[in-house]
Amino acid sequence: MRRSYYIVALIFLIFFVISFLTNIIGPLVPAIIEDFDLNLTLVALLPFAFFIAYGVMSIPAGILIEKYQEKPVMVAAFMVAFSGSLLLALFPNYLSAVFSLFLIGSGMAMLQVAINPLLREAGGEEHFAFNATVAQLIFGLASFLSPLVYTYLVLNLQTVTTDSNALISILSRIVPENLHWISLYWLFAVISILMVFVVLGSKIPEVERKEDERVGAWETHLELLKNPVVILFFMGIFTYVGTEQGIANWISVFLNKYHGYDPLTTGARTVSWFWGLMTAGGVLGMIMLKLIDSKVVLVAFTALAMASLSAALYMSGPVALIAFPLTGFFASVMYPIIFSLALNSVKEHHGSFSGILVTAIAGGAIVPLIVGGLGDLFGLRAGMLFLFIPLGYIFSIGIWAEPLIKNEIIDLARKSSTGVA
Repeated sequence: MRRSYYIVALIFLIFFVISFLTNIIGPLVPAIIEDFDLNLTLVALLPFAFFIAYGVMSIPAGILIEKYQEKPVMVAAFMVAFSGSLLLALFPNYLSAVFSLFLIGSGMAMLQVAINPLLREAGGEEHFAFNATVAQLIFGLASFLSPLVYTYLVLNLQTVTTDSNALISILSRIVPENLHWISLYWLFAVISILMVFVVLGSKIPEVERKEDERVGAWETHLELLKNPVVILFFMGIFTYVGTEQGIANWISVFLNKYHGYDPLTTGARTVSWFWGLMTAGGVLGMIMLKLIDSKVVLVAFTALAMASLSAALYMSGPVALIAFPLTGFFASVMYPIIFSLALNSVKEHHGSFSGILVTAIAGGAIVPLIVGGLGDLFGLRAGMLFLFIPLGYIFSIGIWAEPLIKNEIIDLARKSSTGVA
């Protein structure tokens, strides 16, 4: 397959769209609670519906791609996301929101499975690590921007005038007056259908997979699931995504409940900075992984994440505004390190193992639901203490993991003694 800068750019755009649609749930939670009159458990079913779609769709998506190739699956994924967005935009109620988020999550899961091998092929194997890192930075940028777009739309829809721009004027005619946040789902519907046409108009080549990158039959998955190492790393991804979403989804509600901060402005901005600093932490993590063994980095960053979360939960409001984003900063290295340790801990069937690990993103469904349920029983602060259990498991990975291949680090002492610059 010939290298294609256009396909690489398209994949970067798709990563941006995935993140933009995925990580907006947290800032919306306070508005959804108020407008649909929900308790914490019921509102937690919304991210549950979104992330459980990863558990349902990831492996079937891989099998579909093996049979039909990437382009048809990518088009279908954006059509599913369009349908989900339009459902909530047209019928804004709680039940529609649950089904809508499941459909959007299904589309995002299909895309995640499709675009990673395509990025390796289109950008070149020798550039895959670099391109994957750029993709994660773009992913983080979109997560940073989406809460700010939410704030912009809602504030402007609350004060529509004859001088309002065309976007606000159009949205003001179709969005219910008391549900301004629904404007985001009209925006998501438009973005999704535009991406359908972008993908249809793109010449996406067939990906030639290596044997160990192919998604195997169900028998292969069952064979892998008998391996304790596979289960342990599945739980690693499960607990990481659960922790990430368990923090991000409740930041705005926590700040409002315990410190009185406005969820539309301060709450949304803090969630934005949580994702923004997670992106910045990823850059620092890339540098550290060239200098220090990945297991050491994982242990250190996880300990610092636990300290930051403690400060966010138990110290003053101004401290919480800093500590929550810092938790994102320290969590930034967890996913890539756990994923790489996992793949480097088995000898074969890496494609099928990757599908199993992507399925573990369903952890983003379970952990926020547990936090919400505990929050209803004992208060949100007590509910968020549950997050220290998955963080403790992530910390343990840095102790017990024994990869067959370790990350290559630069030996500065050796370079200095040999005079190598």
